[in-house]
Amino acid sequence: MSVIAKNPIMPGFYPDPSICAVGGDYYLVNSTFAYFPGLPVMHSRDLCHWEQLGNALDRPSQLPLKGAGHSAGLFAPTIRYHNSTFYLICTNVSGGGNFIVTASDPEGPWSEPYYIRGAEGIDPSLFFDEDGKCYYIGTHPNPEGCKYNGDWYIWIQELDLSRMELTGQAMDVWNGAMRNVIWPEGPHLYKKDGYYYILHAEGGTGPDHAVTVCRSRNIWGPYENNPCNPILTHRHLGKDYPVRYVGHGDIIETPRGEWYMVMLAVRPRKGCTIMGRETFLARVVWENGWPVVNPGAGMLTDQVKIDLPEWDPWQEETSFTSRSGFRNCCPGSSREYDFAREGRERLGDEFLFLRNPEKDMYRLAQGEGLWLKFGAVSLKETESPSFAGIRQQHHSFAAKASVDMGSFPQEDDGFKAGLVFMQSNEYHLRMELSRSKAEMILCEKGRDQVLGSALIHPDKAADHVCEDAAGEIREGDTETEVRGAEYREAALLLQVRGLTASLSVQGAGGQILACGSVDISSLSTETAGGFVGCTVGLYAVDEREGCGRGQVLFGDSMGNCVRNAEVCFRYFSYEAMEESDEEQQAFV
Repeated sequence: MSVIAKNPIMPGFYPDPSICAVGGDYYLVNSTFAYFPGLPVMHSRDLCHWEQLGNALDRPSQLPLKGAGHSAGLFAPTIRYHNSTFYLICTNVSGGGNFIVTASDPEGPWSEPYYIRGAEGIDPSLFFDEDGKCYYIGTHPNPEGCKYNGDWYIWIQELDLSRMELTGQAMDVWNGAMRNVIWPEGPHLYKKDGYYYILHAEGGTGPDHAVTVCRSRNIWGPYENNPCNPILTHRHLGKDYPVRYVGHGDIIETPRGEWYMVMLAVRPRKGCTIMGRETFLARVVWENGWPVVNPGAGMLTDQVKIDLPEWDPWQEETSFTSRSGFRNCCPGSSREYDFAREGRERLGDEFLFLRNPEKDMYRLAQGEGLWLKFGAVSLKETESPSFAGIRQQHHSFAAKASVDMGSFPQEDDGFKAGLVFMQSNEYHLRMELSRSKAEMILCEKGRDQVLGSALIHPDKAADHVCEDAAGEIREGDTETEVRGAEYREAALLLQVRGLTASLSVQGAGGQILACGSVDISSLSTETAGGFVGCTVGLYAVDEREGCGRGQVLFGDSMGNCVRNAEVCFRYFSYEAMEESDEEQQAFV
């Protein structure tokens, strides 16, 4: 029996994949940067269908992210299994450096971090040798001084697991397959048929990204270069090839003796990458003592045939997905959250927050919905706003949120909440509601551009306003007034097709505000920079000046404080939309 996996196996913002095999089970983790919780732990039994078991770093004590830039925080994790223990090693560039967390069960809980003294650089990995010794392998700047940007070396040192400390001498063993290579990174160490292999990325995680390999009979080297390097890259296929930036690989062997590699790549539209770096899969064979990726093709393919029986976590009763009551959504799926009816105590593990959110940032109340606290900081700051989102996973999708307007505080118009399409704190698209106004806002370079707005008053007639991509009003005035009674519950709708978005706000009386054909190419990695893909989610902020932002309380008739200010979201959904033939881009 076999199964056909479609690339990418995890679409959307799932970069820097690392994988390990434990019998017939496969576990995979990805970078999360400034998002919390950190390092999603994925599980599969067929390398095709994946479920999320949780997040390894789900406690603030494990993951300090205070002040972290959107593309700072957690870089390039590696997951390994040895002697009944799972090891996850990673770099927090915003606090603590390189660290290890462990677990006896990949579902958690995972330990507090063991920070590794003397482990400079980034992209650490672990290797367990046949004699029981453990080795740390990572990257750091050229010890003799960097002669150019990206002049780094791969180094190895023994790690004492009993103390989680480096021991013995560190050895620089490799600095890349190409001459004057930049950024040899993401190294993984393996042993096969008497050889030690270092599989790593080089060329930078952009157009020149590549997977290369070297080998040695001795773990300390010298390492010989594979004459066929790079063993995988798309940099020679041109800027218009639909899959680019291929690199950062990790390999596993199945119980049937077959080898597979996971790696990152991007799928841009018209040269713009909105979803970020995604996780792809390829078949590996060994020839003349070297790994060959997708023999006969030499590049990533749309589909990968896997010699394993099909396994579907939504159908398998023993899967975590089934056992947890379908708490989490599987990667690549559409999803619907009826907060008012679900009766859950917390959001699924696929939800992401920014940096270290406040403990009482949200609460779920059956029959009511998701109550989100009006946060003290905005989405434009490198702090912890009241935000809960999920990854964009399709080039074309629709996201919808329903807001109970009656839950807005009546005392002031500075309380704002809505739906956001987020690339970073400086680049995002917001649909924002207050007690008396609806606005569509595009933020670029940290500056807001209002695309359209509508005033809300209970004693006025309903109307709506639209803007085209150039920002010209097509109907109504820039601010129109809407009957408040028809606006008791507002539906926010965002539709994205490639590099174009359309937005609308609807009340019981129909459409209130709409903006069509909004150019969102600025939300791409190529414009905004960084390493993340876009997320879409809900947010709430208190923008009033003075009087303790984010801590404002309602008062009763006697002036006594009753509760913190919150807004209620009744519903949130994310649905993949079919693309036209013109919109679709397939593998050559």
